[in-house]
Amino acid sequence: MTTIVHAAGAAELLAAIPVLTGFTPRDSLVLLPFHGSRTVGALRFDLPGPRADGGPHPNSTRRRAAGPSAAERDRTAPDPAEFAATAVGLACRVPDTDALALAVYAGDEGERARTQDPEAATALPAAELVAALMRRAEACGLRIVEALHVGGTAWSDYLDPSAAPHPLDSVPATPEVPGFAGPAPDQVSGAALPRPGVVETESVGRALQAVERVLGPAGPGRRPPAGTDPVDPRAHEAALMLDDLPSFLEEVLDAPEAQSPFATAVLIWILNRPALRDVALVQWARNIDHGDAALAAQLSFRESGADVPEDVGGTMIGHGPRPDPDRLGIALTLVRRTIALAPRPTRAGPLAAAAWLSWATGRSTHAAHYLDLLDGIDPDLSFAHLLRAVVDSGLLPDWAFGAAAAA
Repeated sequence: MTTIVHAAGAAELLAAIPVLTGFTPRDSLVLLPFHGSRTVGALRFDLPGPRADGGPHPNSTRRRAAGPSAAERDRTAPDPAEFAATAVGLACRVPDTDALALAVYAGDEGERARTQDPEAATALPAAELVAALMRRAEACGLRIVEALHVGGTAWSDYLDPSAAPHPLDSVPATPEVPGFAGPAPDQVSGAALPRPGVVETESVGRALQAVERVLGPAGPGRRPPAGTDPVDPRAHEAALMLDDLPSFLEEVLDAPEAQSPFATAVLIWILNRPALRDVALVQWARNIDHGDAALAAQLSFRESGADVPEDVGGTMIGHGPRPDPDRLGIALTLVRRTIALAPRPTRAGPLAAAAWLSWATGRSTHAAHYLDLLDGIDPDLSFAHLLRAVVDSGLLPDWAFGAAAAA
């Protein structure tokens, strides 16, 4: 079902943005591609900021703890024209886009001064960036519907910078949409891992040790626990699940928050095997038939170096038809629970899976969060490096733009 949100003016458009994004943006640029008088989606970007190592970084959520000096900001901030080219270029990938609205969410001390004394108005925050965005949009033949700044207490219009700011309470309430419980507080909300109880965590830990005695180590640097005691027979039963991997990967979606300790242990083991993790991601993004094809492709590659079929490999890089978002969401719920229950040294593979699933659903901020957690466990994981490059460059899967076109 397509959700239609009516916006008669700037204030109504600001009220609609949390519905279009699913959250209230913070320290963000939001671009709304328009076709005629209707918006066909929303793209959110972190405002350009310095990187932790001193260089430009598109993910402003990863800033250094102690803020840089003004001189450092001048040296390290990304060029507004380059940022604008990337952002507008992504918006242009939404088919039939002929106009843009933009909103910058950033507080500023000058906001209060402008409210108190409009004649002493200074430039709005990110004015240089917005000017670059409007120049780039004009160069691409796109008209600007709105260009707005949202601060901590007021909102303003970049197209009329001399006008007095409008209080935020002049923005109408977020429209009610069937099936939408309301926006999250910000773009980071929802990324935190669940917190299972100690008993559940220890049960999975013991199950994993038993499974490792049957299948081998679940992660780099781990060794199967030594001992002469008989292996728990449930570990052998769990290992048999790998005889039909696609069926197991499908079954765990039926109860993502209620898997047995041994099923969770096997899933930890699978997600720490790159080839098997890819099979899981392709299947969860598509269906069990694609899982069978992905598994066959991995076996053929191992045996003879055969090329991976395009419809299998393409899914991993965001090509092809849009996956079922509910299916991806269930898989992400399953993987997030798996991470929370896994012993820390075995979390790298599940975190990589969570990052990809987040990226596949358009939640690059969440993907970056899981990649940050992964860096502290296995900074050499090649899949994570590739996905980090994709996330940091602002690339989205092709199906994100196709979904907007369909709407």
